[in-house]
Amino acid sequence: LRLDTIVDLLTRKNLSQNWLAKRLNISSGYMSQLLTGQRTPSPSLRARILEHFPETTFDDLFEIMK
Repeated sequence: LRLDTIVDLLTRKNLSQNWLAKRLNISSGYMSQLLTGQRTPSPSLRARILEHFPETTFDDLFEIMK
């Protein structure tokens, strides 16, 4: 996940990391691990994240690591 983009989107919408975790049906701890790069979201979770930010593209929120 691109932390700066997610944080910026949440800030502009006046939403919290916990709000997003609840909407995605994941724990706040797991959300934190995603945002710090300790965990990688599954394809289905990436799709659910994109649904909450329709103004963004896949490339806005995710980067593929080789």
